[in-house]
Amino acid sequence: MTLSTITRQQVSDKQRIQHTADLFGIRFPLNIEPAVYSIAGNIASEYNGAYWEFYALSNGGFYMAPCSGQSYQVSCENGYEGTLSADALGITACLYAYSHLSFSSNKAFTEICANHYHWLREYMLQHSEASKILGAID
Repeated sequence: MTLSTITRQQVSDKQRIQHTADLFGIRFPLNIEPAVYSIAGNIASEYNGAYWEFYALSNGGFYMAPCSGQSYQVSCENGYEGTLSADALGITACLYAYSHLSFSSNKAFTEICANHYHWLREYMLQHSEASKILGAID
């Protein structure tokens, strides 16, 4: 069985609000976005804010990542320590957020987060830093 390549497309500045509203509704600015930023700060002490790019995945998924050429030293609760690119940090923070938020009491939101976790994880497995991201999230 051949796996098809999952591609990403940057969401334009004009489409950011509509795109995230279509995917997550009001939960994006209230729950997902703050969770991702908080997780990034918790696992990468060097992270102190940035403009984040939004990406739509060809399998229906979504992630966001700091718009930076910087690499970040990360230290995760599971004991993983290593260096991640800004893109890999964003993927990692989104995976953590989706996983955490998939335990919400709101069944519809739980399902949305679980689906986005799996779609992003599927994309991440093709990423050049997949082994590092897996180390950080598993």
